[in-house]
Amino acid sequence: MASRSLQTQMTGIEVTGQNLANINTTGYSRQRVQISASPDTLSSVGPEGTGADATSIQQVVDDLLNNQIQSQGSTSGYWNGQQTALQNAQNGLDEFLNGSSAATSTGATGSTTDSGLGSQLSGLFNSFQSVATSPTSISARQALIGQAQTLAASFNNINTQLNNVSSSLNSSLKDNVTSANQLLTQIATLNGQIATAKQSGGNPNDLSDEREQDLENLSQLTNITTSNGTNGVVNITIGGQTLVTGNKLNDSLQTYDPGNGNLLVQTATGGVNLTLTGGSMQGTIDARDGTLATLQGSINTLANQLITQVNSVNSNGYGLTGTTGNNFFNGTNAGTITVNAALVGNPSLIQASGSATASGDNTVALQLAQLATTAQGGLNNQTFSDSYNSTVAGLGESLNNANNQVADQTAVNSMLSTQRGSISGVNVDEEMTNMMTFQRAYEASAQLVTTVNTLLGDTLAMKTP
Repeated sequence: MASRSLQTQMTGIEVTGQNLANINTTGYSRQRVQISASPDTLSSVGPEGTGADATSIQQVVDDLLNNQIQSQGSTSGYWNGQQTALQNAQNGLDEFLNGSSAATSTGATGSTTDSGLGSQLSGLFNSFQSVATSPTSISARQALIGQAQTLAASFNNINTQLNNVSSSLNSSLKDNVTSANQLLTQIATLNGQIATAKQSGGNPNDLSDEREQDLENLSQLTNITTSNGTNGVVNITIGGQTLVTGNKLNDSLQTYDPGNGNLLVQTATGGVNLTLTGGSMQGTIDARDGTLATLQGSINTLANQLITQVNSVNSNGYGLTGTTGNNFFNGTNAGTITVNAALVGNPSLIQASGSATASGDNTVALQLAQLATTAQGGLNNQTFSDSYNSTVAGLGESLNNANNQVADQTAVNSMLSTQRGSISGVNVDEEMTNMMTFQRAYEASAQLVTTVNTLLGDTLAMKTP
């Protein structure tokens, strides 16, 4: 009995020491030794106790709370993916949209500076007005060409930047898929190790902690559904496809191009296209195909309407020598808009006059300048400037919403982590108290051994003749 007690108390000390050693280990759940009374033995005076045994070492965990953390992790991952994507878009576009290379943390606004696209739109129409004021001035015409070229270059740069952002988000999605596959493989391996330990009658607590961390990291990448199998294994389903069953990796993930260059996710072996519902992968996809696609479409529509309307009015005009038939802009969208090379080489060809014989007439130049305040049907009955400001504000609102959602989820995650810490975390004071309790019990058990040895020795001495 005494030796059994010594072993039991030593196990308690060892478990307490393990807890203290891992107080700063991420994801570690404190452990407790389960002690129960040993089976009684019959004696002449009735059942007699035989001491205590350390029957198992249990983790102090709340499975429901862990599931909540996984679920909230998926939501957090989604909004973090959105936030990162939109911040990258703003950082890449801010110089061209607003004329400032410094991005704000709350999102772009509709305000512009002297070098932003909005200011350049105003500058174009102001230059048309200058030509209307001095219709025969070559310098005014040259200034108009320069302003138009700057505006066209900004449209071209914005288109390039948006394409670059979209490509970077595709790369980010590929990286996330690679990380998810690594985690799926690790979880399947851990399932096998845990099942083996369970079959041998052990509690693989450290392996369970490691798997829980992998599950939470995976939930940050995509929404997962888990189910418990035999011998402590966890099966994983993503998008309706069961990818991990016990220690078997049934399938993995890969990206695929649906035909428009914007990558999506499917199973690698089965080729099943997945509809993800959370995590940073879906956040990235939604930001790319939602806000960023809308932004690119709006910028292209703005450029197209500018080209169409300016060329439409310009087609009725005449140059200084009575020439006509020259478009002011070439191209159809933000990526292709350019100023007509013929006008760049000879500004006198700008068709500012409404008469082939009156070079000093400014009728068409005035009409072009008035486009600045004309509501355009192709822009939802907004002016060019108003349409542009709405486009930039849309990006800002989306980013601001993502920022708010991330802040809210951070608060929720912090609350859940604190709650889990109060249950599963290691408390130094509590562990030191446990250490002293086991130490005293061990000393008492050792004293019991000494006392029994002394009594046995005295008994044997009494029988000695």
